[in-house]
Amino acid sequence: MRIVFFGTPEIAVAPLEHLHQAGRSIVAVVTQPDRPARRKQVLTPPPVKVAAAKLGLPVLQPATLKDPDAVQALRDLQFDVGIVAAYGEILRRDVLGLPPGGYLNIHPSILPLYRGPAPVTGAILAGDDLVGVSIIRLTAKMDAGPILAQATMRMPADARAGTLTAELMQQGGALLERILDPYMAGELQPRDQDHSAATYTQLLSKQDGSIDWSLPALVIERMTRAYDPWPGTTTTANGQPLRIIAAKVDPSWHGSEPVGTLLAGATPRVATGSGALELIEVQPAGKKAMAAVDWLRGARNVQQLGAHE
Repeated sequence: MRIVFFGTPEIAVAPLEHLHQAGRSIVAVVTQPDRPARRKQVLTPPPVKVAAAKLGLPVLQPATLKDPDAVQALRDLQFDVGIVAAYGEILRRDVLGLPPGGYLNIHPSILPLYRGPAPVTGAILAGDDLVGVSIIRLTAKMDAGPILAQATMRMPADARAGTLTAELMQQGGALLERILDPYMAGELQPRDQDHSAATYTQLLSKQDGSIDWSLPALVIERMTRAYDPWPGTTTTANGQPLRIIAAKVDPSWHGSEPVGTLLAGATPRVATGSGALELIEVQPAGKKAMAAVDWLRGARNVQQLGAHE
């Protein structure tokens, strides 16, 4: 079975390693081009490229799969099936039609819930009890293909999007390996998704993590986990950015202070639209993350957080 693997970020490394450790014939790894990273804008290879090099696998980095030369390069590989894990570009019909086995995609949600680029963020924000990973056969419509396998787990109370996504993708790699042979042998029949039950997520922006203190404390606490590691959940203190890394809800507070008020007490709590939010860990601008009580001890004359100060 000749396999081409499509993936780019760190979360896609585990599925690639699963396939390699299982002895699969990976004839090429397709990943995004090297891009400038961090403040110095140093040209940096994507994590999947680095992993493929360590495994001794050939790598292709087309600028886009819309390029006819890129499509021809894939055609020349004569592969049987493609595996897609957070590649970063929607595959068009001319690419989808290349391998006889099609493309199997690892998506970290219980499809048809949370189609799109931020499924774990969506599940955390919604306060779901369950999360999961789906293996689907790709179609031209995003995340709408028939389901081959799914695995579910309880949502951890302290789930953070980055670590939970990585865990689900690792589970997805193991699940894919188990179903790959039966699928290619025609022994595993995909089942159509219930499209009427589909929900969607959007590409995250920096603004998504900006706190509106009129929201309930429960919602803001979920934001601190759903937007970790990016874009982060942020407010301002005396006009300077302040990232809220970890917090917990104090539902017992029913004061009359304006939302965003830093409440009196030994621990930093903030008035919200419903309840108070106790700050556990924060990161002031230009500094390392620290315990919120240490930040409060060193903060000067901070009485309001956010737009209401």
